[in-house]
Amino acid sequence: MEPPSKEAVRGNGQSTRRRSSGGEATVTLGVEGMSCASCVSSVEDALRGVPGVLEVSVNLATEKARVEHTARGAVSRRDLAAAIEKAGYTATAPEGEENDEAKDSGSSSERTRTGRRLLWALALAVPIFLVEMGPMVVPPMEDWLHGLMGESSWRYLIFAMATVLQFGPGWFFYRKGWTSMRRGSPDMNALVMIGTSAAYGYSVVATFLPGALPAGTAHVYYEAAATIIALILAGNYMEVIAKGRASQAIRRLLDLQAKTARVARENGETEEIAVEDVEVGDRIVVRPGEKIPVDGEVVEGQSRVDESMLTGEPTPVRKGAGEDADREVAGGTVNQAGSLTFEATRVGSDTALAQVARMVEEAQGSKPPIQALADRVVRVFVPVVLGLAALTFGAWMLVGPQPPLTFALVASVSVLIIACPCAMGIATPISVMVGTGRAAELGVFVREGEALQAFQEADVIAFDKTGTLTEGRPELTDVRTAEGFRKNEVLSLAAAVETRSEHPIGKTIVRAAEERALDVSEPEGFEAVAGHGVTAHVDGRQVAVGAARYMKKLDAAPAPRPDRTGESTLGGLSEKADALAAEGKTPLFAAVDGQLAALLAVADPIKDGTPAAARALHALGLDVAMITGDARATAEAIARQLGIDDVEAEVLPEGKVDAVQKLQQQGAQTVAFVGDGINDAPALAQADVGLAIGTGTDVAIEAGDIVLMSGEMGGVPKALRLSQATLRNIKQNLFWAFAYNVTLIPVAAGVLYPFFGLLLSPALAAGAMVFSDLFVIGNALRLRRFRPPEVAAPRAPAGGGSGRAVSEASGRDPLSERRRAPGDGLPAEPSLPSPDRPDEPMSDDAQTTTFEIDDMHCEHCVASVREALAGVDGAEPETVE
Repeated sequence: MEPPSKEAVRGNGQSTRRRSSGGEATVTLGVEGMSCASCVSSVEDALRGVPGVLEVSVNLATEKARVEHTARGAVSRRDLAAAIEKAGYTATAPEGEENDEAKDSGSSSERTRTGRRLLWALALAVPIFLVEMGPMVVPPMEDWLHGLMGESSWRYLIFAMATVLQFGPGWFFYRKGWTSMRRGSPDMNALVMIGTSAAYGYSVVATFLPGALPAGTAHVYYEAAATIIALILAGNYMEVIAKGRASQAIRRLLDLQAKTARVARENGETEEIAVEDVEVGDRIVVRPGEKIPVDGEVVEGQSRVDESMLTGEPTPVRKGAGEDADREVAGGTVNQAGSLTFEATRVGSDTALAQVARMVEEAQGSKPPIQALADRVVRVFVPVVLGLAALTFGAWMLVGPQPPLTFALVASVSVLIIACPCAMGIATPISVMVGTGRAAELGVFVREGEALQAFQEADVIAFDKTGTLTEGRPELTDVRTAEGFRKNEVLSLAAAVETRSEHPIGKTIVRAAEERALDVSEPEGFEAVAGHGVTAHVDGRQVAVGAARYMKKLDAAPAPRPDRTGESTLGGLSEKADALAAEGKTPLFAAVDGQLAALLAVADPIKDGTPAAARALHALGLDVAMITGDARATAEAIARQLGIDDVEAEVLPEGKVDAVQKLQQQGAQTVAFVGDGINDAPALAQADVGLAIGTGTDVAIEAGDIVLMSGEMGGVPKALRLSQATLRNIKQNLFWAFAYNVTLIPVAAGVLYPFFGLLLSPALAAGAMVFSDLFVIGNALRLRRFRPPEVAAPRAPAGGGSGRAVSEASGRDPLSERRRAPGDGLPAEPSLPSPDRPDEPMSDDAQTTTFEIDDMHCEHCVASVREALAGVDGAEPETVE
């Protein structure tokens, strides 16, 4: 079954991001032949013209078009491909119809074609340039050339070579440029075509009909046209190489897939088959050191598996066939220690590895909102440049020095060449491509570019508690019975009711009863009340287990009595429940035949990296909130341990959306939500950015904009820092692209000539244009070296756990201002580790670390511990008790 869409999960029509509904479908097509941002606009316009198309996104870096259309069959892939072909580009195999080898072959073929075209151009352009420009640099060279061949002979030879270059390698620009001109949407190729044709045509006239030109103007510019073509082809080739490097993350993921699988047959023998032939239900045998070929569940054996390719975490994970063991294995991970036999559950394109690769590919092809500005500029950029070139030519002809025609030609051609909008076209997609690829290597999978931009703008990050901040494996810590009841009796009855429950706390009670070897009867008439508790008949007795509010609803005895606040309590157990909650434990009650029978408490260990993650988020200027169904006292105790600013407690499953909305309405904040369960899916959809834990449910993962494959909370600040670094990189690229054109187009037009005698030659203009592209590409590729700073991750206790440390940032004011202003000790725009400074440490405030120390028995022990701590550099022991 397909997981529901994000809009369906939300179910309240308040989406802040567009998602496909049931009446829409999405198709992805490859597009070959695009070379600049104008090409992207042309393809998008062509696809939008197909009836039934709703939304189009074309990515220059990935060369893919993603088309959303009505799902009634009105739009076929053939129609979309035809529209692309009509626009002058080539549509390649749609998504899912091209295997990995075909994709690699296509990429290699493009690199080969572009490289061959470049070599041919260089073989012709270099001699032309040396013959035409060499004598200006080395004057004796002119006499040497004339000694080899007469001047007219050289001119005819250069003409022949320039002609081969212009209509050989240069024909690429004619074919693309003429098509764009014919459809009324000129692109970069049109600018190159017009500029080089002007230089070449003028030179031809000067070569064969010099008398047709004004006196003193019969100069040739073959070297200009040749150099422009060669340099731009060199830029194209380097772009192809850069795109290949940027997409290495996907290829590396796909390379992790095992080629074969060892299948256990019914006769006891094993057979090695191609991984493509594995079917769901096959039993696969994996030996130490081998890759796990497909996803499955372990049925035999124990081992440790390296899952770093999915989670980014280097520590191997224990796998086994036991009841409490982690049984799920993923294709592409590496079995390290023992032999495993597992049953295949997902194969082919359904494996986690394939889905991750698909997720990364889709993210690399998406556009963040910041791209919208560049798209608007590009739509009018080329026509404006053509107008400026014409205006430049006319101005020089009217007021330029002698000979005006020569100056007008040089200046107008330079304007055409220097203004090619390549850098603007790749500024955003190349950064998104590299950034999402690097994120995948770190175990963070971004679904779309929009999420990158939204996440780095977040003011508040809200966490679900169970399974997100905590391990999601609660343990029964206390059973305190009312008068007339025995612990084992109550625990047996409660476990019987909870055998029908899917709640983690219910499973904990059942597991505790099994560990004590108690008899657990079959319940009858089971009923669950979401957010309250469960009830059933067990051996003829009515048993209820749940929160205090559930006991009050059932009017369980002893009779309520007023407490200090005037609210009813549940006998003497209520005070005990408050004390347990203050320790971070979750209290719940059991009632038998309408009488309050016992107070039970469970504790869920806090994940190792959670305190460090909270500190890192605070250091980045964000507030941290927690949304949980736990009692307020329990929630606030955990919040104190972690330094969490805002707590929404006693929230029913359907109330998590309201809790997220409440945070969003506090000062129009941008809210990110982190969760892992089915009941978190609506909140993930409601949040401005939803971060799903990859170890959680499929529904939650589908609802998330960003997926953290590791269950560790350290992935949250890691993802935030990477999103900030990526958006900063995009802004740098866009600034450069716009600043380059704003600055150099006037220079190319000759505005500096009256003051400094400076006029760019067309060849220099082409070099500047290529340099602009290379700057953008090189800046984006720096993201491949991004490394988030490591933050120490001491263990934190779950209420009352011993021998673990709780670290929290000191000086942190709960419910503090939402976004720190400059001067408050944290930067409003945090200083992030840039890719070229990968080891930059993360700043942090002074910290207080609390340890629970076992085996202290007297004041001598206290004094010894205090003395030992005082000997640590930078440490000041405050209290030892």
